[in-house]
This record gives sequence, C-alpha cells and structure tokens, in this order.
Amino acid sequence: MLDIADELNRWAEEGRDFAVATVVSVGGSAPRGPGAALAVDSGGTAIGSVSGGCVEGAVYDLCVQALQDGRTVLERFGYSDEDAFAVGLTCGGVIEVLVTPMRADAAERPVYAAALAAASRGEAAAVARVVRGPAELLGRVLLVRPDGSSDSSDSSGSSGSSGASGAFTPYAGGPGVSHEGSLGGRPELDRTAVAETRALLAAGRTGTLELSEDGARCPGGVTLLVESSVPPPRMIVFGAVDFATALVRVGRFLGYHVTVCDARPVFATRVRFPDADEIVVDWPHRYLRRTVTDDRTVLCVLTHDAKFDVPLLEAALRMPVAFVGAMGSRRTHEDRERRLREVGLGERELARLRSPIGLDLGARTPEETALSIAAEIVAAREGGTGAPLTGSRTPIHRDGGGRGTGAARAREAA
Repeated sequence: MLDIADELNRWAEEGRDFAVATVVSVGGSAPRGPGAALAVDSGGTAIGSVSGGCVEGAVYDLCVQALQDGRTVLERFGYSDEDAFAVGLTCGGVIEVLVTPMRADAAERPVYAAALAAASRGEAAAVARVVRGPAELLGRVLLVRPDGSSDSSDSSGSSGSSGASGAFTPYAGGPGVSHEGSLGGRPELDRTAVAETRALLAAGRTGTLELSEDGARCPGGVTLLVESSVPPPRMIVFGAVDFATALVRVGRFLGYHVTVCDARPVFATRVRFPDADEIVVDWPHRYLRRTVTDDRTVLCVLTHDAKFDVPLLEAALRMPVAFVGAMGSRRTHEDRERRLREVGLGERELARLRSPIGLDLGARTPEETALSIAAEIVAAREGGTGAPLTGSRTPIHRDGGGRGTGAARAREAA
C-alpha cells in the first residue's frame, strides 16, 4: 500500500472513499512482492498493481465489492491447470491479497491517513495490519514510527551546495518509538506488535509476523502484514560529467535520492543537472567523509582523475555501503588499483570495487552507459547474475535475499 502512498494520500485528503488490495504473500514465480498494492476509489479510478496484469481484473472487482459492503477479505490467486483462461497467475505463482475498504467514515481511516501522509513525505513509518486471525480483528491497523521522525531538518551536512534542493535527511532510527491505532485485542498484543513492527521498520523491511492472541512471540492465531516506508536510498554521483547527467535521471527513475558532487563549481550547476536532488561543490573525498551514508547507499565515481579517485575510493571502500563503482578503462583500473594498494587498501577491500563500472551491454552513449551502470547496481542489490534470461534456469523473480550484499562484504572486510 505504501508503494502508492503519494496518490492515496491525495485521495485521503480529498475525502474520497477507496479500497486497497495489498499483496500479503507470494509463492513460486510471482511478479510483485508483499506490499504491492492496487487501489480503487468510489468513482472506479484504479491505481497500482498487484500482479503485473494477471489478476488485476478480479482484484478490481474485489475492491469494488469491499467499498459496497465494507468488509475486509483475504483472497488467494494461483495458476489454474484446468482452465488457462480462468482467473489466476499464468506464470505459475501464488499470491494472497488483502482487500481493505477505507471509507471516509471508517474507524481506522485516521490511522491509514496518517500513515499515507507520513510515507508521502518520505518519513520513516510502518503499518501493521491483521491479515489472519479472529474475524473481529481482521483489517485492524497500527501505525508505528520512530519518535521525532517527522523532523525534516537537514542533517546531511550539505553546506557548500550549489543550487541544492531536496537535501538528504537520513532516517536516524533510535530507541524511541510512537504508534497510533490498535489491533483490537489484548493490550499485550499491541505492545508486542509495536515492538516487532519497529524491528522491521529499522531494517526497512516489509513482511509478515506470526503472533499469538495474547501477544506472545510465537504462531498462535494472528498474522500481521507489516509494510515499512523509509526515506529513499542515496545515490551519490562523483564527477559532473556528461555521463553523470544521464545517470542522475536513471537513478531518480530507480527511486534513489541522487546527489552530484564535484569540486569544480563551473560544472556542478543546476543548469547541467536539473534532475539531481542535491548538487554539492566540494572535494569528493571530503564530502563523502562528512555526509550520511548507510548500507543502501550507492557510490558512482565518474571523475576519471587519480587526484579525485584515489582519496575518494580509499574512503569509500572502507565504508559499509551497498555499491562502489568507478568509471575508466582497464588500464585506468589497473593504475587505480596500484595507487589504492600504495595507500594501504587490502585485497578484500579492493574486491568490493566494481571497475570498470557497469555491465557489458556494448554501451557507447551517456544514456546507454547509465543503463549499463544501473543494471549492475540492480544486479548487485538483488543478487542477479546479469546474464540473459533466455536459456537460463535461474529464478526470474527473486525473494530479495540478495539485498545488502555490498554492505555485507564491507562489514566482512572491516
């Protein structure tokens, strides 16, 4: 649901009645993961998707029905062997979808509205909903967020920015936590649900929880779907070159908060990079050391100049970030590696460097090169091989188990 929070928040502010169908679980090959949503308003307008098209029509009808009768339902869709044209996932997967009416007069509407508003503002928040359990609890909701998460002050240390806008504000998870709403059962159930939801929020994860009705942390009658919304991951592009212009656009398309950093003010300008969230004029290594990064951060070094590259990569390869890549020819890469060894980097740290950056697509133009770089970033994040799917027996849709591998390697190398 939170993946379409911007539009749903607008609907909520306008006072519209709507119903939301959210993927709860998937099995086998399914095109969308838990948290993917399709919503229908009282006028019949639909947004989002739960299956990439396979069962959208049937889910649309369920949303319309939920708006009429006000009932929350859990529906299962799978491939039909008897009738290939029956409602089902022709890819062979199975999905469970929770359909929740969110009418303006519903008791839970204020909680949902607050969650959608927080997510649309880019604040850290998580929604926990009962998807299985006693009938009277089905669809009940909790909104969990860290205390102070609505503080939008800039803590990225971006002084020295040139025309910067949308400066990055990190999610600084801490011990404090606040919540709204109730699951409608015993107080112990709410307390346990808040604690477990907060743990998923801290990890930025969406998934299900199994709890007992008395709040014990064991399967026993209540299943919660927890959807987490955290500020977007960062992509920092070092080097205000033509290739960076295209990479900024692709990074924004992939959902990153994109910063361009270059020490040369004549090149690091809003005119050259209108799509960047933030533009910083500073020496790359100095900016990297003072800005905020985490295990989702992507660093793309396009400066192609040893006086910038070496001190920058010396710092970057010692940080627990998701991806570090550098542009350059193979000769440049060999010279860069030699210089990095001379400043003290070991083989485990150097093994994290993706250079020359990008997958082999035969790219030549800045746009093609940006696509090549983006493809490698996605493959690294998801544990993909980068090989063609034709003739391959690897899974088409992965379960996200490959996420965070770059940061994991950094921790191992530390």
